[in-house]
This record gives sequence, structure tokens and C-alpha cells, in this order.
Amino acid sequence: MRSMHFAHEPVLLHESLEALALKPGGTYVDCTLGGAGHSLAILSTEPSIKLVGIDQDPAALERAGHRLQHYRDRVTLVHGNFRDITRLLAGIGISQADGILLDIGVSSPQLNEGERGFSYHHDAPLDMRMNPEGAVSAQDLVNGLSQKELTRIISEYGEERWAARIAQFIVNYREQEPIRTTGQLVGIIKSAIPVGARQGGPHPARRTFQALRIAVNDELGALQSALEQSVPLLRQGGRIVVITFHSLEDRIVKEFFQSCLGRCICPPGLPVCACGQQATLKLVNNKPIVPSAAELAKNPRARSAKLRAAERL
Repeated sequence: MRSMHFAHEPVLLHESLEALALKPGGTYVDCTLGGAGHSLAILSTEPSIKLVGIDQDPAALERAGHRLQHYRDRVTLVHGNFRDITRLLAGIGISQADGILLDIGVSSPQLNEGERGFSYHHDAPLDMRMNPEGAVSAQDLVNGLSQKELTRIISEYGEERWAARIAQFIVNYREQEPIRTTGQLVGIIKSAIPVGARQGGPHPARRTFQALRIAVNDELGALQSALEQSVPLLRQGGRIVVITFHSLEDRIVKEFFQSCLGRCICPPGLPVCACGQQATLKLVNNKPIVPSAAELAKNPRARSAKLRAAERL
């Protein structure tokens, strides 16, 4: 049986609770349950709140169930991808919520479990599926995609300047033997990036591993879908809070929130507005909230986190 002991440090915890503006008797949805750090804080802050926790990782749900057992009469755990939030909530008889939280990205337990294939620090099968039942693994991508598509993914999702060279080295390597482990991939990436470019920065494999993880789990598509579905699910005055760890994710959230503010999109020069845009959200914070120096000292993994929040009109 999998151990129930794991390290989890919820990011921007105080800021998340403040942004959600918890209401007595409210229903809140943690779309990315993970280690249940945010959910535990929500439940312990207000004793009449009901919470739904969603996660596509069965191991995360199992751990969270143990951690939240003291509140089990107020918690419903759901296995699924938050991109299906409307259907998942309908399945348990919920059509509206007072708050929705999305903490995007890979969780600390997933990173720390080397066998999951997320980490470039552990030699393990090259997997990276958040849902172990997912159809496509990182191994499938590195062995099956064209050099052009690998370059696009590593460049776009990893913002890696050496994307083309890494893709070329991957294709050259797999012509000799399949790439099956994280260790093989790390070795290929190190060979592809010149020695001088590997000095003093983050681990040379970090950006490529991030890119493959995003692609394997279609994280950007899932985020866009969840955002679009969340607004109709919120009651008036309900809030959506999103924590991102990547510039592409943050851009999606920023642009989606902007699109819900009801601003005119008519071409310049029209005498009267004809687009009929109506606001469905108002921003809680105009600029993203970032971790404090104290939080960064305690949890360096929070360094790229940004929180944006909006309220249903």
C-alpha cells in the first residue's frame, strides 16, 4: 500500500483564503486537490462550509481522504479532470458554488515520487501522466512525435532556447534505441545543450520536462476549458481563484478574465457600441499576487507562482 506520509506545502495559502472570501454555509470546489493543503485550510477556517475536492490522480485522492477524514461529513471527493468540472459537479448534484480554486501544475508529492516520471532527479520510467489511466505518456511523445513537433512543444511550453537542438538529439538517439526512462532523457538533454549554457542556471532538463508534462496532460487546454465552465457555476458574488506557475498559464487566466469584464470589442470609429458585451466577472486583484519573501524562503518551489482572482457579477 502507498505510504500516506508525504510532503506538501500549499502555495499562497493565506492569499488564497483571502481571495476566496469564504462565506458561512458556502460550497467550495478545490479543482486541484493534490495534497489537500488548501482544502484543509478552507474547511478549518469556516465550520459550516461544504467542500468538493477534484483530482485526476487516484493516489492524491487517497492521501487527501486520509488528511481530510476529520471533515468527512462536509467533504466530497471526486476522481476526474477539472476540465470536466460541470459534468463532475452535476454527477454529485451540484449546479452552483460560492468559490472555485484552481492550483495549476504538478504537486510536490508527484514530483517527489520518482516512479511517476515527473522528476529529472530520479531515474524512472518516462511517464508524467497525472492520471495514470491517461492514454499518452511522455515516453509516447519522445518516441513518436516528429522532430518539428518536438521542437514546437519544447519551445512553446518550455520556453527553451535550445529546443530545436534537443529535439534533434532526441530523434537521433531514438533511431538507435527507444527512450524509456527519465535518466536517458536527461542525458540526451545534457548532450544537446552546450556546456557553457548549462553553467549557473536551473537544471538543464527543467524546461524540457515541464514542456513534456504540459503536453502529456494537455494542461493549457484543460485550464481554458475549466475557466469557461467555472463562471456559469459561480453564484453571484462567488469567486474564482487561480494559481499558476508558468507564464503561458498566467496569460490564459489573465486574458480569460479580461474577456469577462464586458469591455467593448467594436472596431474603432463606430458611433455606437454594437458588440453588446456584458460583464460577468469583476477583478478582485488588478495585478497578480506573488509569494512573499518569507514564503519563498520556506518553499522555493513557489518562486514562479502567481494568483489571480475574480468575482461573479
